[in-house]
Amino acid sequence: MTRSSFIIALCVIFSNPILTTAQTVRVDATPSHVVNKFSPLYALGSTVDRVPSNATDMFFRPDQIKQILSAGWGVISYRQNTDLFVQAWHWNPKGTWSDSSGKGYFVGDSTPTKNMIRHSYGYSLPHRGFTRNNGTEFDGFSRLDDGDVNTYWKSNPYLTKAFTGEDDSLHPQWVVIALDKKQEVNAVRIAWAEPYAQAYEVQYWVGDGDAMDEQDKGQWKTFASGDVKNGTGGTPTISLASSPVSAKFIRILMTQSSNTCDTHGSSDSRNCVGYAIRELYLGTMDDQGKFTDLLHHSPDQKQTLTLCSSVDPWHQASDLYVAPDRMESGDQPGFDLFFTSGITRGLPAIIPIALLYSTPEDAAAQMTYIKKRGYPVSYIEMGEEADGQYMLPEDYATLYLQFATALHRVDPNFKLGGPAFEGVTEDIKAWPDAQGRTSWFRRFLDYLKARGRLQDLAFMSFEHYPYDGCETPWKNLYQEPELLTHIMQVWRDDGLPAGIPLLDTETNAHGGEAAVDIFGTLWLADSFGGFLTAGGQSTHYYHDLPYSPPHPACANSWGTYHMFMVDEHYKIQQKTSQFYGAQLITQGWAEPKDAEHRLFPAASDVKDNEGHMLVTAYALERPDGQWSLMLINKDYDHPHQVQVVFHNAESNREDSFSGPVTMITFGKAQYLWHPDRKKGHADPNTPPVRFTLTGGANTMYNLPAASLTIVRGKR
Repeated sequence: MTRSSFIIALCVIFSNPILTTAQTVRVDATPSHVVNKFSPLYALGSTVDRVPSNATDMFFRPDQIKQILSAGWGVISYRQNTDLFVQAWHWNPKGTWSDSSGKGYFVGDSTPTKNMIRHSYGYSLPHRGFTRNNGTEFDGFSRLDDGDVNTYWKSNPYLTKAFTGEDDSLHPQWVVIALDKKQEVNAVRIAWAEPYAQAYEVQYWVGDGDAMDEQDKGQWKTFASGDVKNGTGGTPTISLASSPVSAKFIRILMTQSSNTCDTHGSSDSRNCVGYAIRELYLGTMDDQGKFTDLLHHSPDQKQTLTLCSSVDPWHQASDLYVAPDRMESGDQPGFDLFFTSGITRGLPAIIPIALLYSTPEDAAAQMTYIKKRGYPVSYIEMGEEADGQYMLPEDYATLYLQFATALHRVDPNFKLGGPAFEGVTEDIKAWPDAQGRTSWFRRFLDYLKARGRLQDLAFMSFEHYPYDGCETPWKNLYQEPELLTHIMQVWRDDGLPAGIPLLDTETNAHGGEAAVDIFGTLWLADSFGGFLTAGGQSTHYYHDLPYSPPHPACANSWGTYHMFMVDEHYKIQQKTSQFYGAQLITQGWAEPKDAEHRLFPAASDVKDNEGHMLVTAYALERPDGQWSLMLINKDYDHPHQVQVVFHNAESNREDSFSGPVTMITFGKAQYLWHPDRKKGHADPNTPPVRFTLTGGANTMYNLPAASLTIVRGKR
């Protein structure tokens, strides 16, 4: 169908309302019922993340930036990817090492120079204890079972009494061995490094749930002979029980350190606190004392999976991360490039500091640099996805406060927040504490409250990725916005005070090619509208820069997470559906200016036979005096005609649009995605259709199948 014939068809439908049964969209326009007030420039944002090292210059070219800005997003949330890779972030490639020989703890140079920072990189941590976790995917490996006793895992020194001011037993450190399946275990051999644990327990997981991802569905039980009170280091082989225990997960929980110095010497006190293990062995020991090891030891992803509570951020210059292909090692765009390129739209940005694998001194240096440059910052996000790194809430909380203290010395007015939870839809659970509490976020809040430091949390941030896998069923659309509404209520129920705003600092559908098909447009509108309806302050599209690797679960998809497809040189070639969705949200539904918009409740009665809401609605009263409805028809096969009714309970009055009404619609008639790896493309791929009709009490508004429609006018 051509563009002109499509418009003619629409007009026929509007002039013949008996084609389908009329249904209703009702807007609660009662002034006291407004659910949110926001400025689109600050509420409807986007993100910038790590990109291939050879793509940065192309992405930030003025002609590329111009196309990105045309999507209309507002405030940028800069994402901090090195935390996910278990890496130290050199936000400034120039700086000083704690050891003058180019190793130790790195602090970036806080003094601006005439040389602008265009690139920044991650450095792998040689004392890593993760094989992988929810962030690292398949990069790197654990030193706990790499087969080399000269390497070792070491915990984060900032979680010890010297820095927390609290007894080490309040921040126990741990390592977990995750076997492929339950196996018989009755012995462990631990090759300790310095500092070693003087007091520790060897435990096994009892319960139906996964010990790492379902932490409230089981418990750790100490082996009959697994409680060690007087450890002396070395390489002891410990008989844990007289009879083998069938277990999949084994944990070593450490509560008292020898406080002896590691291989880096005694010149830095950080080398002499915490815990360190060279190699782990787990299995059985027979009556003659013969030990049989179950673990696979290798310096790669074939090793037996191990996880850990924390990692020492000690590293050296030679640890600069280089991916196997050398070209896509990962570049966190330099702050000077970021702030001067135009991609921030001149608005204050949300800036992260590395926290999980960094130091308070480096975070303070970073924000000192940004402040000296005069770059505008609205919020500072403290690390990224601590839950995905399996960090206990009390450990994150004590690091949060140490970093907050350092940052507020730079500027007491800095607004800090976190924890930047990875995309979850239910409360995050942690292993029960001494009081039996399992809510991760509640325990984090309680830690801050107990120390009189809740004022250091100026905002709560989380990410929203509701789907996974490649084939995202169309029916998944029905889940938005209830998923968002629910999880935001969960955070409040966990104890987040009403006065602390919620920020969704990174979001997308995470659904393979569904994200770049028309599904992606509809989901985007429903998610952003739902977030604001639930009272959120700002939500941020992931992501501005047109880069996405192939979806790990999709054999044929290169499309997800972005508004453009690019060629082999990363030059923009074609818009994806979410680009058009972005424009409709930021420039069609909202008025693209820094002025107050008022959001009111709206709902339709358009449902299918199973009770799924097929049409969702979001109603704005704009500064220009127009009412703007964002209507999402999730029915893939059928259009729906609706009447629009505005109801004011205070005046007991109902009315409708009156006079000229603008309609803008974008659906599968304009856009269809064809997956083909890097050559994935849309055909047809035409802009939204725009036209005008006359509003009135009996006016019918047609919502094409699988479409996003903006209806805008005055009452």
